[in-house]
Amino acid sequence: MKVGVIGLGLIGGSIALDLQSQGHELYGYDKNPIHCEKAVDFDLVSKILPIIEMTHECDVIVISIPVDIAPMVLKEVLDHINWNVVVVDTGSTKKSICAQIATHKKRSRFVACHPLAGTEFSGPSAAKKDLYQGKKNIICEEDKSDSDAVELALSLFRSIGMTNLFMNPDDHDKHMAYVSHLSHVSAFMLGTTVLDIEKDEKQIFNLASTGFQSTVRLAKSSPETWSTIFSDNSDNIVDALNSYINHLSAFKKAIEDEDKETMKSLIQQSNEIKRVLDGMKYNVVKLS
Repeated sequence: MKVGVIGLGLIGGSIALDLQSQGHELYGYDKNPIHCEKAVDFDLVSKILPIIEMTHECDVIVISIPVDIAPMVLKEVLDHINWNVVVVDTGSTKKSICAQIATHKKRSRFVACHPLAGTEFSGPSAAKKDLYQGKKNIICEEDKSDSDAVELALSLFRSIGMTNLFMNPDDHDKHMAYVSHLSHVSAFMLGTTVLDIEKDEKQIFNLASTGFQSTVRLAKSSPETWSTIFSDNSDNIVDALNSYINHLSAFKKAIEDEDKETMKSLIQQSNEIKRVLDGMKYNVVKLS
């Protein structure tokens, strides 16, 4: 199978790396020429192709670029592909991209996807073999895609170790705001706060324990990627932030009042997340 990957960073590059190892023929494109060079050097893809040429050469095209420009590129790809080509994306928001190509004459050749995997690193050098092993992939609006396109997308993500589940775009963006996007906002602002308050950078290095490092890890993520995600999903993220700020305020007041019982109660409430996460492996929601 000939697969084209548009966007050769962590997500697209890792997909390319896994598919390349399976014997598929991988072509790539990235607006950054250095990324193109590195993708070939790291053997993520065998050849760099312009987007239009890729649409005529490939059986599958994976669009893995920032969500603010993904709809424009998707439209260009759909304009030029033949009806036997399947196009998937990997964006962290789904409502906008689905809405913007809803009336395209080749909408049915597109499968809206979101593989739930990643690290705090970016670029072709961040591509990681088996990044997707044991992870989940969300597919939205499968009823608007041709059945063969959906089956190919399911097969592609299964082949790199993922389990597929189905969700509508509104629910996807709402839930991602709570369980993914909010955690990135929290990490970014924690990093900013520590840098603002602790002026002695040596002390940050000397005293930061594994707890701080794991909590702030996401603050190393790409500003370009995450600013576009926050903008595209702003309503849901603002709702999540309002709730988060309310909880922070309650905890701040308990600390100010030296109210250990309230602090203990709030911490106990947060401990419930362990029960939820531990039970996730037993919950199956329309998985494939």
